[in-house]
Amino acid sequence: MLVRNRALRRAAEILGTLFGVAVVVFVMLRAIPGNQITAGLGTEAAALTPAQQQALERYYGLDQPLVTQFFSWLGNMFTGNFGYSARAQQSVLELTLQSLPVTFELAVLSIVLALLIGVPLGMLAASRTNSIRDAAGQVVSLAGLSIPAFLLATTLLSVLAASFGFNPNGQGFAPLFADPLLNLQQLLLPALVLGFGIAAPILRTTRAAVLEVRSDDFVRTARAKGLPERRLQVRHVLGNALVPIVTMTGLQFGYLLGGAVVVEQIFSVPGIGRQVLLGIQQKEYAVVQSTVLVIALAFVLVNLLTDLLYRVIDPRVRAS
Repeated sequence: MLVRNRALRRAAEILGTLFGVAVVVFVMLRAIPGNQITAGLGTEAAALTPAQQQALERYYGLDQPLVTQFFSWLGNMFTGNFGYSARAQQSVLELTLQSLPVTFELAVLSIVLALLIGVPLGMLAASRTNSIRDAAGQVVSLAGLSIPAFLLATTLLSVLAASFGFNPNGQGFAPLFADPLLNLQQLLLPALVLGFGIAAPILRTTRAAVLEVRSDDFVRTARAKGLPERRLQVRHVLGNALVPIVTMTGLQFGYLLGGAVVVEQIFSVPGIGRQVLLGIQQKEYAVVQSTVLVIALAFVLVNLLTDLLYRVIDPRVRAS
């Protein structure tokens, strides 16, 4: 009964979150001046006759009340009809199925690089507080938090392209299974940019968690028994500090699924963030609304998987 109630409560939270996101996105898009007609025709929209204006509004569904538009779109989503993109001449579902794996691959690569940077540096900084290594870790974390991703991305791309002629993103995007080597080259730079920014909070979280665990009695007992320091740090200290690190990693991974818009645009990566950006530019309501809802669903699922992972790495959470 407890498990069923917990599952029902979590399902209600997920549905409530998605509905809230749908309402906010729908309202915010309508608050932006312009619509698909003005975005598609530009200044020529002013030359439309009233009859032409009404016909186009009827074609795009803009003549309906906002409540009707909202629930019509939401009802279509449940049937698998995400809408249609006039710009791409494709359904939004097809666009999403093409772009979501690209962003997912970029997010995984960025998280891996962030963990490889943040966790070792965090443990190194915590190994001796107020030392040079601790100060170096703080400098790296401050740099990751303070340097804007667009500035780092632009600088890195410009320097490598101008000095070394390295710009694989200018060749047209290569899917993973079509050309794995070129695909890795095209995603490496954006993953480095995103991974460096994400490594900063992971580094800080790791440092704080390791310092907290190191002060526990069982660590002092294990050290007194002569346990090798490396095994002590990796198995006992890091193992018991994983929960906050996993929490931060899950949050950052969820952010990457929708927050890599600028980096994807700079490196011409056809991910889901770039799809949203192009949809906003063209005022394609269906593209933006449906894609953002998919991103929100992915974020919720990542948080759910993070909670389930807690129960694997921490028996205390499993017993609660």
